[in-house]
Amino acid sequence: MAGKPPAGDPIQDAPQIDAPQHAAAGLSAIGHTLRIAQQQMGVKRTAQTLLKVNQKDGFDCPGCAWPEGDKRHSAEFCENGAKAVAEEATLRRVTPDFFAEHPLADLASRSGYWLGQQGRITEPVYLPEGGDRYEAVSWERAFEIIATDLTALSSPDEALFYTSGRTSNEAAFLLQLFAREFGTNNLPDCSNMCHESSGSALTETIGVGKGSVSLEDMHQADLIIVAGQNPGTNHPRMLSALEKAKRAGARIISVNPLPEAGMERFKNPQTPRGLIKGVALNDLFLQIRIGGDQALFRLLNKLVLQSGAEAVDQEFIAEHTHGYEEFRTAALAADWEETLAATGLERAEIERALTMVLASRRTIVCWAMGLTQHKHSVATIREVVNFLLLRGNIGRPGAGLCPVRGHSNVQGDRTMGIFERPAPAFLDALEKEFGFAPPRHHGLDVVRSIRALRDGTAKVFFAMGGNFVAASPDTEVTEAAIRTARLTVHVSTKLNRSHAVTGSRALILPTLGRTDKDVQAGGRQVVTVEDSMGMVHASRGNLPPASGQLLSEPAIVARLARAVLGAKSATPWEEFERDYGTIRDRIARVVPGFEDFNAKIARPGGFTLPHAPRDERRFPTATGRANFTAAPVEFPEVPQGRLLLQTLRSHDQYNTTIYGLDDRYRGIKGGRRVVLVNPRDADELDLADGSYVDLVSEWRDGVERRAPGFRVVHYPTAKGCAAAYYPETNVLVPLDSTADTSNTPASKSVVVRLEPA
Repeated sequence: MAGKPPAGDPIQDAPQIDAPQHAAAGLSAIGHTLRIAQQQMGVKRTAQTLLKVNQKDGFDCPGCAWPEGDKRHSAEFCENGAKAVAEEATLRRVTPDFFAEHPLADLASRSGYWLGQQGRITEPVYLPEGGDRYEAVSWERAFEIIATDLTALSSPDEALFYTSGRTSNEAAFLLQLFAREFGTNNLPDCSNMCHESSGSALTETIGVGKGSVSLEDMHQADLIIVAGQNPGTNHPRMLSALEKAKRAGARIISVNPLPEAGMERFKNPQTPRGLIKGVALNDLFLQIRIGGDQALFRLLNKLVLQSGAEAVDQEFIAEHTHGYEEFRTAALAADWEETLAATGLERAEIERALTMVLASRRTIVCWAMGLTQHKHSVATIREVVNFLLLRGNIGRPGAGLCPVRGHSNVQGDRTMGIFERPAPAFLDALEKEFGFAPPRHHGLDVVRSIRALRDGTAKVFFAMGGNFVAASPDTEVTEAAIRTARLTVHVSTKLNRSHAVTGSRALILPTLGRTDKDVQAGGRQVVTVEDSMGMVHASRGNLPPASGQLLSEPAIVARLARAVLGAKSATPWEEFERDYGTIRDRIARVVPGFEDFNAKIARPGGFTLPHAPRDERRFPTATGRANFTAAPVEFPEVPQGRLLLQTLRSHDQYNTTIYGLDDRYRGIKGGRRVVLVNPRDADELDLADGSYVDLVSEWRDGVERRAPGFRVVHYPTAKGCAAAYYPETNVLVPLDSTADTSNTPASKSVVVRLEPA
């Protein structure tokens, strides 16, 4: 039998510290995976569930968006994916009795870890105005409450419809359809907080806001640069792809302020050889100073240009690009001293990287939040594009751009129209298909949504999944903003911090998860997802739902639309709820690349969406070509006595979901309130290992933002840099500290001082 959830909240600020590990996965990962799975699901349920994860006839992992190959192992999951599945398929339940025993004040006092460990929510619950706890409510009454508040708004733009990356294509398409038929483009989503910088940079430079590589390209590359990303914890199945590339002869450069065990050595648990010995992935580790990546790629571009005409793909540049001369002038002006100051690297390290770059005909650059969450993130990613264009490494097998998306189907949500700034062509197609005029003015992203709530210009907040309060920056500001809402609604599988920070009234609507069997009036249903490389495939849950009271996400949106829009809507919402195939028929006529959608997903493994730069070397930009750019080089400057903090995940964590209190690879056990500091910085600041400090961020608004009670851990970070886990440190990220162009919170470059606690 599965274990019971923890009765009390464990202490999280008194961890045990060991030396960091230098290898990832292996036998310890297998043991940890099975232990967590059996605690949540029991032995039998563990077997029947994990063997269906990421299989062609199974369900898509609710964790990361890394793709699967055509040939799949029977255990096609990683340690963190298994934890995500176990938490969703848990036998633990949160019933109305639980809410009767735990008033809102009690829930608000609990950690995110404790809340998540309580189990699946079984029935819709409602917090009435002035009430002190949630109480059971019927689905009919829940939809009536939402409809009353939405129709009473002065403008549809007073409503916000937030989406998490876990949402299926079908549910995402329905949600944006409903929001636009209601009259707003206020569709903030989790992309605004992670890869919005990638989408902004790529749309401008190559014409498509997605990466340009396939999984097979990874296997064929000569050189893979992994910048600002930690695959061992955040995308463990990527390690298998890197291993395959390495065994085929690829070389790998890791660019990161922190050494990461997975990049040092990967012990593949799927093979005897991997378990015993593993493979060293890094050929070169560039321990870069936080935020120095643009300067590094700019200097590499200068050095490539200076290496002779044969180092540059002149034919590709002449035929397919625009802006080369302006870029070339800017690149040749790159300064060695400035670059070394920005990056913290040695000249010899950069020269060694250059040698590897010049020896490679097929180069891929992968990146994640370490590049996307700075003020100058869009400029940094544009410089990465310059780097690949210079040697013709886009639209060539084994080469290209690889932004590694975090949440499963976060990319698919955007493809389905979850975007506050939709393209006119998408709105035109929507209008033609459904016969209503969608709003054309831009809506609000996450940061602007928080401001609107704070300022009283948004009054209803509806979230399809996610943990908005914990995921957003400037925690105190965000929580105060949410509390100004008239109504907050969360479509959720499990409890999280957002359920304890509410508007005047609040609803929790429990929904089916990826692991749950979905049966509607039209029979058993499947949903679809898009992975990080543009592959779309079906997902079929195999477990009985956690409760007979659960509705699927498409059913929730369809019923909500009927309650709000009523007879004035000609959209067949009942038909969509009955049979998701009818949703896919409409998607096929609205979204390019989804023609014959239902037929395509019937094929095992699904299908690949078209990508003009990758498939044809065609670039649908304003110039009709791939655009070189020439932004000024930027990097964070830190006053004396301060450190530059990046927020990051522990190994027992996925986004804001905390699976446990250990970070095995970094040697931290039983706690989360830690700050990792370079020993030389610690000596200069007189910070003993094991001492306790408050983290205080410093920004131009002069507001003090404080995260109290963090244990100092001497750790081999880059000099001048520190690291600590989110969401505990999101309180330090100012709401207005965002990336230029993308407006993504700058969570990876926070200037802090450390004060004795």
